Amino acid sequence: MEDLRSFDDIVEQLQEKYNKIGQKTDDHLQGLLHSKPITYWDYIQTDALLNLQIQRTTLPDEMVFIAYHQINELIFKMILWEIQQVAEAEELNVVYFEDKIMRVSRYFDMLTTSFNIMREGMSIEQYMKFRYTLTPASGFQSAQYRMIEFASTELINLIDYRFRKTIDRETPFEHAFEHLYWQAAGKDYKTGKKSTLLVNFEKRYKGDFIRFMQTYNTKNLWSRFKELPIEDQKSESIIKAMRHFDHTVNITWVMAHYNTARHYIESGTGDGEATGGSDWKKYMHPKYQKRIFFPELWSEEELKNWGENI
Repeated sequence: MEDLRSFDDIVEQLQEKYNKIGQKTDDHLQGLLHSKPITYWDYIQTDALLNLQIQRTTLPDEMVFIAYHQINELIFKMILWEIQQVAEAEELNVVYFEDKIMRVSRYFDMLTTSFNIMREGMSIEQYMKFRYTLTPASGFQSAQYRMIEFASTELINLIDYRFRKTIDRETPFEHAFEHLYWQAAGKDYKTGKKSTLLVNFEKRYKGDFIRFMQTYNTKNLWSRFKELPIEDQKSESIIKAMRHFDHTVNITWVMAHYNTARHYIESGTGDGEATGGSDWKKYMHPKYQKRIFFPELWSEEELKNWGENI
């Protein structure tokens, strides 16, 4: 009788579900008679996924480079998925907020340690050959990473520090966009000329970025944090979680990336330049741009020494 009641409950719930959308339950049950059982490879789309690694050369280690960066983009997608849930939560509470922050931090912890896959898993000789087929492309052009930044902090914290005094919440997004910190990696501010790296990036994503900036202007992680009750904002555990996230993304992960790039670019077998032509040292090293998502949670001394002594 227990199983029968359970079955009846399920049927009743199905009827409620389909009634809400104006559908007949019988029609959907009829469809189940002809549907195929799900398999792992169909659900994960394994064949499609494994056919996305297209090499430009015959050098074996290029496969490591491609697959690794595709894995990064999948992880970025999961990070944005978690942040989106915080942004759109109607009834946000500190437990839920902290849980999401720590999820995102764990993703970046994994990304940080995973750089050894490239640093120890690719031949320098092979990389210094196939890298020239990537020009003028660069990891700089990861749109999802830019979106993670926009979704994490107030926009002013992503503005090149040289221009922050001239930009506020009344500044048009188009103008703010031109003064984001990473513009310096692809723009000559004396002439205003942009590199091919930056021109291509903006041609593909600028419209998406502007819309994303507008969407997250009032619901980024910091904005949502400030909506929590004052007592919750003072919680040691939530502050610790947010500081960990900030430090992991803007120092630990960045430096792992920086050291891996230096391992190859300064190997002595190339010209010492990034594939996109950017000043990669000043762009990547945290002590120059001082990318900080939550500056209010750090002391003056910590802010002053951000990225130093590492």
